[in-house]
Amino acid sequence: MVGGYADIPKPIRSGLVIIDPQRGTPKQIIVLQFNPDSLQRSIAPQASGADNSSGSSGDRTEALRLKGPAVETWKLTAEIDATDQLDVAAPNGIHPQLAVLEMLVSPSSASLRQLEALAARGTLEVTPVEAPLTLFTWGNKRVVPVRLTEFSITEEAFDVDLNPIRAQVDITLRVLTVSDLPVTNRGYELYLAYLAQKERLAGPAATGRLSALGLSGSGLGGV
Repeated sequence: MVGGYADIPKPIRSGLVIIDPQRGTPKQIIVLQFNPDSLQRSIAPQASGADNSSGSSGDRTEALRLKGPAVETWKLTAEIDATDQLDVAAPNGIHPQLAVLEMLVSPSSASLRQLEALAARGTLEVTPVEAPLTLFTWGNKRVVPVRLTEFSITEEAFDVDLNPIRAQVDITLRVLTVSDLPVTNRGYELYLAYLAQKERLAGPAATGRLSALGLSGSGLGGV
C-alpha cells in the first residue's frame, strides 16, 4: 500500500492480433494505447423467412428459422497520443502506429509488384491478395476474427516537422463467422469459441417470473 491506497491492478488493454496464416501463431500484436470510452455493437439476425429488400416476411413456415450466425458489427474510436510517451523518442511522431493500422487494409508493395508481374506475363486469372487473419480482443471473453470495413483517421496535432503526434482513429469491424470462413481457416474455430463463450455467459443469467410481466399461469394462450 502506498499513500493509503491499495495497489490497483493494471487494466487489460484492447487490441488487434495478426495471425500467421501458416503457423496460426501471433505474427503482430497491436495494443491500443488507451481503451476506447465506448464500444458500439450492432447485431442483425440472419432470418430464413425475412425478405430484407422489402422488410416483409416471406414463407410463414420459416419465420422463426435462422439460416446462419447473426451479422455482428463493432465500432470504436481509438486514441493515439505521442505526448503520453514523452520518455520514448518519437522522431516520426505517431506515423509508425498509424502505418501499422493502415496496413491492415492495404496489400503490401511486394504483393502488388507480384500481381503486376503476373499480369505482365499474361496470367489470365490473378487471385486477389488475401488479407491476414485479424483478431480483435476486448478482454479474454471477446476474442473474435474480424475484417476492417471502415477506417478513418483524424490527426489533431503535429510537431515542428508536421509529424502527427495526436490522432483519433474510427474503426468499424465486421465479425467473421462460420458463414464467412472456410472450415480450414483458423478463424472458423475461433468464431465458434467466441460463440461458445456467449453461451456459457448466458447460462447463469437469472430467469424472470411471469408475474413481473403481469401474467399468470404456465400457458399464455389465454392471456
